[in-house]
Amino acid sequence: MLAACGLIAAGGLTACGEREPEAAGPEAPAGPPEGSLEWAIAGAWRAADRGRDSWRHPLETLRFFGLQPSMTVVDFWPGSGWYTEILAPYLAEGDGEYYAVGFFTGPGSDPAQAALNANFEQRFGSDRRLYGEVKFSQFGATTGPVAPAASADMVLFMRCIHSWMAAGTAEKAFADAYAALKPRGILGIEQHRLGPDQDQDPAAADGYVQEAFVKQLAAEAGFIFEAASEINANPDDTKDHPFGVETLPPRLLTAPQGSPPDPTFDTAPFREIGESDRMTLKFRKPE
Repeated sequence: MLAACGLIAAGGLTACGEREPEAAGPEAPAGPPEGSLEWAIAGAWRAADRGRDSWRHPLETLRFFGLQPSMTVVDFWPGSGWYTEILAPYLAEGDGEYYAVGFFTGPGSDPAQAALNANFEQRFGSDRRLYGEVKFSQFGATTGPVAPAASADMVLFMRCIHSWMAAGTAEKAFADAYAALKPRGILGIEQHRLGPDQDQDPAAADGYVQEAFVKQLAAEAGFIFEAASEINANPDDTKDHPFGVETLPPRLLTAPQGSPPDPTFDTAPFREIGESDRMTLKFRKPE
């Protein structure tokens, strides 16, 4: 018997000629919530640097330090901004503040470091929508405070201590960090780690520093040790490479620093090792 509005078509028309609503397909997987640390790490603006996440473990490292979105964070020598790409957007979304403490660029400074500072400030100072209002300061042997006294919730030393040992400014870096931190503020350190049975070069020319020596520097500045993590450990790193830690990725040096690359040097064994073995330490400024 014919329906009142004609036969029901195979194409899904209802008795009155209206197409039945199609079943909803599966929803596209949602990304991390905007403003979360996961969101900052997954950001498209990090596309060129995200390949190193499996070695640097930014999510686990920053969670270990206790990073929160409303903090004031002082980041010493951020270099080209690998961590800045994460920290600045995250803190901007959370009403926090980010201080990038660059290289000293006064008289007698390294022109290459001055150029790196300029590139950094141009990049991270020109996109306030993404990075917020990044505050810039400098650290070196003769610099003043890196941030207002007792204003920071967290200070970060990310693979810098060996450079300060070479320059004779390691003690000053810890003192400046202590001055910038609020009482109970956190000092988070990631540093290439020398084995406890290996001799420590006072200038750390190979880039490696003993964990006990870092703890000593922190204690002498007044910090209290809170915790250590093996997040960034690499047991395959023998720490005896021909051009120091920079023989490993990502630099993969093939000749001493400042020398022309050696095209005959085999980097394959060092690619196999991966990035360096690193300590990850958390200290606190006392009340």
